[in-house]
Amino acid sequence: MRSNAPPRFGCALIATGMMLGTTGVADAQDRLPLVPQPAAMTRGTGAVTIATGSTVSADPGDAGTTAAARLLLAHVKVERGLTLATGARGVIRIDRDPTIKGAEAYRLTVDASGVRIAASGDAGLVYGAMTLAQLISPDHAFGQPVRIPAVTIDDAPRFGWRGLMIDTARHFQSLPSLYAIVDQMASVKLNTLHLHLTDDQGWRFEVKAYPRLTAIGSVRTSPSTGEAPGTQVGGFYTQDELRKLVAYATERGIVVVPEIDLPGHAQALVAAYPDLGVLGDTPKVSSDWGVNPYLFNPGPKGIAFVKTVLDEIMAVFPGTYVHLGGDEAVKDQWERSPEVQAQMVKLGIKDENGLQSWMIDQFGEYLASKGRRLIGWDEILEGGLPASASVMSWRGEKGAVEAANQNHDVVLSPAPTLYLNSLQSDRSDEPPGRIDIQSLETVYEYEPMPAGIPADKAHHVLGAQGNLWSEYIVTPYQMQHLIFPRAAALAEITWSGKDKRDFGSFLERVQPQIGRWRTSGMQVADSAFAVGYTLAGTRGDALRTKSAKVALATQAPYGTIRYTLDGTAPGARSPAYTAPLSIKPGVKIRAAAFDAAGQQIAEPRLFDTGREALLTRTASDMVACPKGSLALRVPLTPEAQANAPVYNIDLFDLCTAYPAAPMDIAKGFTIDIARLPRHYALAHEDTKLRRHYNVTPHGELIVLVGCTVAGAKPVVAGTFPLPDPATAATRFSVKGRLPALTGDRDICLQFTSPTSDPYYAVERMQLTETR
Repeated sequence: MRSNAPPRFGCALIATGMMLGTTGVADAQDRLPLVPQPAAMTRGTGAVTIATGSTVSADPGDAGTTAAARLLLAHVKVERGLTLATGARGVIRIDRDPTIKGAEAYRLTVDASGVRIAASGDAGLVYGAMTLAQLISPDHAFGQPVRIPAVTIDDAPRFGWRGLMIDTARHFQSLPSLYAIVDQMASVKLNTLHLHLTDDQGWRFEVKAYPRLTAIGSVRTSPSTGEAPGTQVGGFYTQDELRKLVAYATERGIVVVPEIDLPGHAQALVAAYPDLGVLGDTPKVSSDWGVNPYLFNPGPKGIAFVKTVLDEIMAVFPGTYVHLGGDEAVKDQWERSPEVQAQMVKLGIKDENGLQSWMIDQFGEYLASKGRRLIGWDEILEGGLPASASVMSWRGEKGAVEAANQNHDVVLSPAPTLYLNSLQSDRSDEPPGRIDIQSLETVYEYEPMPAGIPADKAHHVLGAQGNLWSEYIVTPYQMQHLIFPRAAALAEITWSGKDKRDFGSFLERVQPQIGRWRTSGMQVADSAFAVGYTLAGTRGDALRTKSAKVALATQAPYGTIRYTLDGTAPGARSPAYTAPLSIKPGVKIRAAAFDAAGQQIAEPRLFDTGREALLTRTASDMVACPKGSLALRVPLTPEAQANAPVYNIDLFDLCTAYPAAPMDIAKGFTIDIARLPRHYALAHEDTKLRRHYNVTPHGELIVLVGCTVAGAKPVVAGTFPLPDPATAATRFSVKGRLPALTGDRDICLQFTSPTSDPYYAVERMQLTETR
């Protein structure tokens, strides 16, 4: 599961990309298609043409300028299809200029004589090269020369921490996929890759002094489905592999921040070394998502262990910061341990939060003695924040405000806004993830400087970071789909000045960047630009009146929607949508958005108004039952490689509702059901589980009509005993009849299975017009 060498940039990116069409020599538009928006641009007169064979010159004795030149050649080759040359007196010159202040600042000058990139620091040279790469690929003319207008760009970032966190612990992420992400982070000037390397579900960092951490702690057994036993999954990175990744990232202006999560999320650690746990238990590496009870033992042996791990971490990762987690550490094991309680008495610590603070301080001082700094999630504020610590605020902005006002540095990473494992839309074609929708616009509109931090404390805000937790990320496709294009929004809110940000401008400028990413082989979500459909009234209304009024819209206000009414793919000459469509049921609308040049900017989406389609609801069409919340979209099995089927579920109550079922039309139903692993560690939230009395051994599915009407008793349309999960198929169907009722009514599908049994979810409910 591990790769021994990084891919070459060109090979990695060209493998699966969508090639853009050629349209001849391109004249750049007045608005330069740059993401993120530069700090200052001054337009000049004239232009320079860059074509295959154009020469790039850099000082051969300067490693920074030559590295920037290599990156420029690689990106232009992949993203534009032009092969630039290296040599003296190039039309493009990359120079070291000590008069430009700031390690990440650069100046890019374009005039009729050529292009000059100048910076004092290596990172600035890289960012200047990436800006030029964008100027060379402003349109769809792949393989064609480009005419770049005269301009002077003086640029530097607003924030020094422009980060992306990738969780490698929940699902091991392959090294080639990480290299690909590093390449594309650099393209938009993101500069911090935070690797979450340990958690309950896996330990991914090789520690030579403690080999069982990876021999045992890197592999877990997936839950059994009943039809098949669980399989072993996992993997880890050797120190040499990570050193190569760090070097690769460093050349692209990116620092890699490692995270070893303590004292909570430590089950994989305790599985490998039970003597480093608390109560003497020997657990397995967890296959449950959520919050597990296993804690690290902060006694002398444990403190010495962590210092040894930190020594090996620091030998691999040369950056300033080491992340030590500190999140979601439920303290029950510490509370029940005589050994830990005695340690607290000896240290004069009054509570378990204070013990965590003491522990964090030990490691902070140790890192400081080595010239490093500790950073942790905002729970490390509880019990008092050690002087040595910086805070990554994820539970909203409160932690950042509190820490900055105490003169601690902070990174903003609030959930859900900057949690990229949140879905980008409520569309049924989104892959698994959290259902608290965080659109491209939501990320773009986030302001990383919280209002509660006064001006004299603002320097403590290092920047912001998007987090990508991997409970439901099994494949590179899923990871890339969740990152892109929201990475561009993240880049602009952390690089560009607040006064430079404009979402309308961004939508226009991000289109070429989406094209570059796709040409580079990235899977880029088109959620923001995909056409969605809203039916006026209910589906029953459309069937009764034999008339449907359908509104079309995209999430982001960009492009022209064009459509067909025969189910064929729309084109640039198809009718433009201007007002809701009034049609007869049975018509298939297929629509997509197109830009001003006639380029399709999202895959066409279909809306079928046929009777069968209008009477069918999939998992994505279901709504929450009263008092419920559909918060997760999950796959059939934890290790499923496919993006479908997916199921929207409420962890605390197995109930979903078919909204507004036309009872005067529907006579019967077929419900397709899936049994899902119950592999969620709820910790203290276990009390929120709604337990229903089961009258058969494994519970029932109860079909209730009119379940959401306050004060009214629902009508039971059917009760179906659930099969033995140890022997029954994972997916099955039930059929029944509906009572004779009038109008539209919600139908609740309530499962009463014991909380010791697996979860159940509705895959689809088909209403029928016959009994």
